Order: sequence, then C-alpha cells, then structure tokens
Amino acid sequence: MATVTNKYLGGLRTECVHLQSGNKIITDAPVDNHGRGEAFSPTDLVATAFGSCVLTIMGIAAETHGFSIDGAEVQTTKVMGTDPRRIVELISEFTLPHDNYTPKQKKIIELTAKECPVFNSLHPDMKKTITFKYRS
Repeated sequence: MATVTNKYLGGLRTECVHLQSGNKIITDAPVDNHGRGEAFSPTDLVATAFGSCVLTIMGIAAETHGFSIDGAEVQTTKVMGTDPRRIVELISEFTLPHDNYTPKQKKIIELTAKECPVFNSLHPDMKKTITFKYRS
C-alpha cells in the first residue's frame, strides 16, 4: 500500500497527502530555483525528515533507558550544491532541555543520532554535521 500521494497543483507547487492520517503538506519550489518559497521545498522536507527522525530515535532510546528528552529541539541548515543541484550537507544543532543528564545518558543521546533511518538512507557523500548543546 502506498504511503503518500503527491499532486502537482501548478506553479511549481505540490500537495502531499499522508494516506494513513490524511494530513497534508504543500510544497513550493525555493526562490533560488524558480519558485516562490512560500512553503517547504522538497529538499527542505529532507532536512525536516532528518531532524524529526533523529529526535524520534533519541526519544525512543531515552524512554527505553528511563529518562526524557521532552523539549529537545533541532535546527537544521541545508547546504545546496550544484552540478548536479543537490543537498551537499545537513548541519544540525540539537539543544537538549537541561544539562542534568548523566554521562551515560549523554552518550546514549549522541550515539542514537547516527542510528536514525533517514541518516542511514542519505547518500554517504552527503556531509552530516551534528552538534549537541545541553541547556544549563
């Protein structure tokens, strides 16, 4: 069974429907590639999927080991290359809600970042830079 349907709406815009939930996302081409930049671009969704996936896997690991990362955030910067046009790097800075994690918990958090299915599905030539900040 299909996971998502995508419909071209014209004007370099698509409507994407998650079939299980019915949730929708509109995409728009970025300004630097003939678009209006009024919605997520397809490559923005790659960066979004990366950050969401890592947070989810970190959350699963935290729950498994009896602690929480509730309130954790990530900011991801997408770096585009040319010839061919593609994402050449994702730079993600994860901010954890406090600095009271034990050294073992921090190790679990930081190691799980590289276990995310999206991380492991991206081309090995794409640079993935990940940093962690723990709030005081």
